[in-house]
Amino acid sequence: MLDNGFSFPVRVYYEDTDAGGVVYHARYLHFFERARTEYLRTLNFTQQTLLEEQQLAFVVKTLAIDYCVAAKLDDLLMVETEVSEVKGATILFEQRLMRNTLMLSKATVKVACVDLGKMKPVAFPKEVKAAFHHLK
Repeated sequence: MLDNGFSFPVRVYYEDTDAGGVVYHARYLHFFERARTEYLRTLNFTQQTLLEEQQLAFVVKTLAIDYCVAAKLDDLLMVETEVSEVKGATILFEQRLMRNTLMLSKATVKVACVDLGKMKPVAFPKEVKAAFHHLK
């Protein structure tokens, strides 16, 4: 666990790779998404609960990813996730995919809270904002 975030282990499976045993570029997004989802669980809420109880969803608003070094078949990796900014309807996540101390990829992901009935951004519920603000 990071001081201001969360670490999540990921194993690279055959299904994640191309014919050369290198992780296909889109799979990195899966790794980052899983880590954000598990991070939310550690803060005692899930996207499913927000959806069912409040008709709210977290959606990716912007995403920037930098591929530095290739991940390969059977690598055991760690996704490090930190919150760098919390605003009314958005949270900015900084994520790194690591093999030991080597950074393989990094991503900046801005996630927005959307009211699914209106399909418009809305402020995060108080309990969600409080969970992230205590980390700052």
